[in-house]
Amino acid sequence: MLIAAMDQETTIPKSSRDAARGTGSAGSAPAGTRRDVQRIVVINGKGGCGKTTVSTNLAVWYAHEGYAPALFDHDPQTSSTRWLQGRPADLPAIHGVSVQERQSLGVTRSWQLRVPPETRRIIDDTPAGLAGLDIADHVQGADIVLIPVLPSSIDIGAGADFIRDLLLKSGIRRDRHGARVGIIANRIKEHTVALQSLERFLQSLRIPVVARLRDTQSYLHAAEQGQGINELRTRSRAVERELRAWRSLVNWLDKESDDPARP
Repeated sequence: MLIAAMDQETTIPKSSRDAARGTGSAGSAPAGTRRDVQRIVVINGKGGCGKTTVSTNLAVWYAHEGYAPALFDHDPQTSSTRWLQGRPADLPAIHGVSVQERQSLGVTRSWQLRVPPETRRIIDDTPAGLAGLDIADHVQGADIVLIPVLPSSIDIGAGADFIRDLLLKSGIRRDRHGARVGIIANRIKEHTVALQSLERFLQSLRIPVVARLRDTQSYLHAAEQGQGINELRTRSRAVERELRAWRSLVNWLDKESDDPARP
């Protein structure tokens, strides 16, 4: 199911990668002219690491900033799509694309994957179990790659394997012309052995840790209402602390954005 405004939309022939390029068919911008569009891929081969939580909250943040975000749900579980279906209509709109959804009769694939022309942030919520060429397919053409990692020995081991495949097999460029890669330490609990193990692992990498998000029920409460954590009416100390982490993350995402028309 596609969420948000349906009129005056840009058509996309294949994927969110093409949306960021602006290579849709009728009505879309020519290739290379939509440099104000930034594509952010949230990815990790390990399931349950918080990719959907990061993706949906990032989409909400950009919706409030006026970037008209599009959220591409690549996961067969369609968690992002179901979250969007429960989003209140009076909140800032997020355009949703369920990539796994079967096409309706008479609807072309390019029409199904279209995004509005005003979209300036595209967020990919990727599925679990990606490896090898599947990783390369999802990160090709990305501006930013975010990797959520949980503080457990199993997740740290899986994260290490995934990052190795990402850097060695995906063809992602690490120079100034390639995608920026950042790690999100997710669901952390302070003063725990698990967090200490995660910090040691993160220090061994040559990849910046761009956010540390704590293990709080506030994310669950927001998700149940189709909201992001920054839309919760009750602002506890825990929520305010998380909002500071999100502001820091978005500042990192936008610091080298090639967007001449930022709100």
